[in-house]
Amino acid sequence: MTHTGSPADDGAGAVRRFRLELVEGPARGVVWDSSADRCSLGSDEGNDLVVADPTVSRFHCEIRIDEAGARVRDLKSRNGTAVDGVSVVEAFLRTGSLIRVGKTVARFEFGTEHNRLPLWDEARFGALSGASAAMRGVFALLARAAERDVTVLLEGETGTGKSQAARSIHERGARREKPFVVVDCGAIHGNLIESELFGHAKGAFTGAAEQRVGAFEEASGGTIFLDEIGELPLDLQPKLLRALEAREIRRVGTNTARTVDVRVIAATHRDLRSEVNAGRFRADLYFRIAVVRIPMPPLRQRPEDIPALLDDLLAALHATPEEAAALREPKVITRLKRAAWPGNVRELRNYVEQYLVFRAPPPVSELAPVNAPPPVDASVPYAEARDRVLADFERRYFEALLRAHDGKVSRAAAAAGLDRRYLYRLLHRHGLGPERDPEG
Repeated sequence: MTHTGSPADDGAGAVRRFRLELVEGPARGVVWDSSADRCSLGSDEGNDLVVADPTVSRFHCEIRIDEAGARVRDLKSRNGTAVDGVSVVEAFLRTGSLIRVGKTVARFEFGTEHNRLPLWDEARFGALSGASAAMRGVFALLARAAERDVTVLLEGETGTGKSQAARSIHERGARREKPFVVVDCGAIHGNLIESELFGHAKGAFTGAAEQRVGAFEEASGGTIFLDEIGELPLDLQPKLLRALEAREIRRVGTNTARTVDVRVIAATHRDLRSEVNAGRFRADLYFRIAVVRIPMPPLRQRPEDIPALLDDLLAALHATPEEAAALREPKVITRLKRAAWPGNVRELRNYVEQYLVFRAPPPVSELAPVNAPPPVDASVPYAEARDRVLADFERRYFEALLRAHDGKVSRAAAAAGLDRRYLYRLLHRHGLGPERDPEG
């Protein structure tokens, strides 16, 4: 059967519906029912559930539901997020969970029905591949975005394929025959980024020996891809906003407006809603670029895609049949599926390249395996064996937590979603900190 590449009605994913009811606060009585897999809460009109409460941040928290369950994640809000009385950075929810945001409390309830999410009917979209439901859901969104000249914001960790997604949207859209121009906002010095985007006149600044055409003019008729837009200096953001709204730019050193006809795709590894809360990113610019938001899932959330990705990489790197066979062994695949992959697909490519150079898979310790089970001693009672595992987990977790926050217990407690005094007691139990909290 020949696939045309479209959202598959019969292959649609399904997630449980959920309901939020505001049971305390100024907006008490408001009820919101899900129609997709996530919901953002905040006081700004751009949220799914708008909470009219001055103690609630513009973008306060987000709830997402998937096969693992429902989770709430705080978006670095001003007053924090609490679940059933416990302050959290991220936490799983159950039916009846009470989520406090500012002076407002929302009750979370699972529904009895499911929302169907569109999935692409192929395991590939442009340069991207993946047969998992997570990626096929992304492909369906990318395809819909490609159909119109809508501005797109691609979100995700480093190495998740945001650049390939941007190029795939361009190549599938009406502007495919026109330029695709990339600007890495995080790789250009703040003093030069304006010239990179808009160009400059001769003599506009020291070193401007000739006039220069900027990326917006270069991309005329095509697509401009603003990679890592979250790194854009705050003082330049109003100029970019004007360019996006009026589709006009001014070269540095001139007063003449030039019309540009471009499609804009942006990408970031940051959550720009958190950046808006922190005052590092303009809310009006965020809404102008986030017309369509497409989150790119990390590799650890789609381990079933690793065998196919491995085949693609082996082919691209011209591996011999013997080399490919060694990496396709079941024990190797199992090990790769268990790895954390903080660098995502880019890190997987590096792994394959190392293997092809050294003719041996890199040691598993370099892969930072996730949830690797410790050995089990069946000669001791169940309760004792369980306590040993929990104690080992706590010790290793708190050691890593303190390292990540330079030994600052208050910062570590906030990041872990724990009360500072309680964390001190846990640290003392494992011999990792003082017995008493010096702050009281």
